[in-house]
Amino acid sequence: MTIGESIPVLGSWFRLHFIENKGMAFGLSYGGNVGKLLLSLFRIVLVLFLIYYIHRLIKSRAPIGALIGIALITVGALGNIFDCAFYGLLFSESTPLQVAQFLPEEGGYAPFLHGKVVDMLFFPLVETTLPAHFPIWGGKEFVFFRFIFNIADSCVTIGISYLLIFQRSFFQKK
Repeated sequence: MTIGESIPVLGSWFRLHFIENKGMAFGLSYGGNVGKLLLSLFRIVLVLFLIYYIHRLIKSRAPIGALIGIALITVGALGNIFDCAFYGLLFSESTPLQVAQFLPEEGGYAPFLHGKVVDMLFFPLVETTLPAHFPIWGGKEFVFFRFIFNIADSCVTIGISYLLIFQRSFFQKK
């Protein structure tokens, strides 16, 4: 797929929409190449800590629910780390007009830990144009749930939500 290309999967409310996220959540970036490297290294340190924490929780016979939530966060973070680490090494640059080439002769578009993260899941539940009399945004396109994300992002979000909703008591001081 080319950058921005979209394939309907289930009608108009679920599409595969190919984008590459160069930074962190919501496409935010920080400090150019140095910021990207620092973000990648921070993610790796965080995942190593989470793996250590899971190991400690298993030894202390923590509730399975807490382990599941933290494991979901860990595997989601690992998925995005692998994308960031290797996608730029293995593929040429994607553009709106050209599909990226796998293992190009000249090498990938980015060095280790500087690649982009591929996001493709798009659920535009409502797409409309707001009425002209609507304050501030009148006459403009409105898309409810315009976020584009990947399965790794979903694992992190579900893991955090699960811990906050169902495992709050695990994290309270005794």
